[in-house]
Amino acid sequence: MTETPTRDKPWLIRTYAGHSTAKASNALYRGNLAKGQTGLSVAFDLPTQTGYDSDHILARGEVGKVGVPVCHLGDMRTLFDEIPLDQMNISMTINATAPWLLALYIAVAEEQGADVGALQGTVQNDLIKEYLSRGTYICPPKPSLKMIGDVAEYCYKNVPKWNPMNVCSYHLQEAGATPEQELSFALATAIAVLDELKPRVPAEDFPMLAGRISFFVNAGIRFVTEMCKMRAFVDLWDEILAERYGVEDPKFRRFRYGVQVNSLGLTEQQPENNVYRILIEMLAVTLSKKARARAVQLPAWNEALGLPRPWDQQWSMRMQQIMAYETDLLEFDDLFDCNPAVDAKVEVLKDGARAELANLESMGGAIGAIEYMKGRLVDSNAERVGRIERNETVVVGVNKWQASEPSPLMGEDGGIMTVDPGVEADQIARLNEWKAARDDDAVKTALAVLRAAAEEGRNVMEPSIACARAGVTTGEWAAQMRAVYGEYRGPTGVSKSVSNKTEGLDDIRDAVNAVSDRLGKRLRFLVGKPGLDGHSNGAEQIAFRARDCGMEIDYEGIRLTPEEIVTAARNGAHVVGLSILSGSHIPLVEDLMERLKSEGLGHVPVIVGGIIPEEDAQRLRAMGVAKVYTPKDFELNAIMRDIVTLADPQSVAAE
Repeated sequence: MTETPTRDKPWLIRTYAGHSTAKASNALYRGNLAKGQTGLSVAFDLPTQTGYDSDHILARGEVGKVGVPVCHLGDMRTLFDEIPLDQMNISMTINATAPWLLALYIAVAEEQGADVGALQGTVQNDLIKEYLSRGTYICPPKPSLKMIGDVAEYCYKNVPKWNPMNVCSYHLQEAGATPEQELSFALATAIAVLDELKPRVPAEDFPMLAGRISFFVNAGIRFVTEMCKMRAFVDLWDEILAERYGVEDPKFRRFRYGVQVNSLGLTEQQPENNVYRILIEMLAVTLSKKARARAVQLPAWNEALGLPRPWDQQWSMRMQQIMAYETDLLEFDDLFDCNPAVDAKVEVLKDGARAELANLESMGGAIGAIEYMKGRLVDSNAERVGRIERNETVVVGVNKWQASEPSPLMGEDGGIMTVDPGVEADQIARLNEWKAARDDDAVKTALAVLRAAAEEGRNVMEPSIACARAGVTTGEWAAQMRAVYGEYRGPTGVSKSVSNKTEGLDDIRDAVNAVSDRLGKRLRFLVGKPGLDGHSNGAEQIAFRARDCGMEIDYEGIRLTPEEIVTAARNGAHVVGLSILSGSHIPLVEDLMERLKSEGLGHVPVIVGGIIPEEDAQRLRAMGVAKVYTPKDFELNAIMRDIVTLADPQSVAAE
């Protein structure tokens, strides 16, 4: 009789979810758990991520769009209603406000009667990647690193099963990173954190604390390379902990990671193809036992179109369940050990990562090399975009085999879910009710204690938990951090100097020169990112290409108010380009267009790019927007020609 093979335990099965309100998100979580999800991954909205309450001017149009708004303990309580936190493994994708959201989480767990010391989960808490790719930072690097350390030190003493940080290379790949850059930039971040933590604990306890640092990675479509990248991560992390930090116990040197597979490669064109992309990308992080993910969350097929519906998320979850429970994958040892092709590729990746790590070390490590890393990512992304434009990289349905039948998946709702615009007003009303009902003296006292701790360099976690219990809001907590540590504007990665990527741009450069002569000065293109959306990759590539086409570019990075963009437009902008990927395009563009008209700048053409449904695109054009671009408009040179035409006085005269 044949023995039944022993199966490994499956990875945690999650979906990244949260939208509209805490109540709506709670219903979504409980529904997903009932369908077989084994862990939760919480998406917070941009105001929560960047430390603003829902009623702040910068929160306008952003509330509940890309995640759930959590302004105070009441919101967190509602978010996890009827979900026993002592039985859950929860990942919270939060960075700048990580100490605060963890404080709220702990306060709710206490209310539920949970043993806080037994809580399991992860708070992302990686600010360095925020400066490079995602943009939801608040404070400068050094105090941000100190707060990462505060969370890790607190968890080590009080919540020992909690992962106090995910070193997050996910967004590095979304920003165009090569595998070697992903490896080296992420490991340099981990080194910076470990260097911060080492003096905080007794030497004998440091290995255990190092063992709680986890990673959150991306897996792209080149799944053999991606699988080799994960094996390289395992080897390099083990090497760093053993050689640099003297961690002797192998269990504390394990590379523990969660993954979301690549969203950058999901296409608006023929979006049903994304189902296959997601499955293939999952193979990279599940096939190799040695480098298998501890937790997997998959995007939905329609994320390039907008917010997935519950059914779409269920479909992605079923993909994981079929792989984990129907196949025999978990019955085998590592499938790739002693494979010469795999071993050779892993060594190439490790050598490249070691060389870049040494380069970063010479600049003072991750903190000292932020501007360098940002510039490298923008350059790498320009290479990636250029290869797609030149058809050197084939993307099915995008630059090859574009002919397609209409997708029956789209349906009457356009294949996506939309957030009720009334959500923002309701959330603000609840926030006002919360403030009216709390003890103001207790709030003032708690905030004073928090500020004193920050000013004196003490750990902010205990005072933050006290603030949570007292009824302090997200914006009030973050205001204290801003007051003590200051705010920061990260590098854009787009210099004023023309790059070496101008081949094939001669016709457009000639057109820019001709229009500039007619204008009497160099064609000036203002690129603006209004609102809180920190996804700057598209804006950077547009600015990069416009500069190389000979335009004078004006790009100051992320998180500008419409008022600030209009002020910049007064400096002689001939065309204004806005990039908004958070779904807040209607209110933000409407505000900006009204301000341009009131300033006498209504004649300046405005173009808008983002994840914008056609119905919204029609509304934008009705407001006077000249052109609307979505992810399907991947040919940057076509956009450049549009900008030249819009700025040309002859074109205006012809109209």
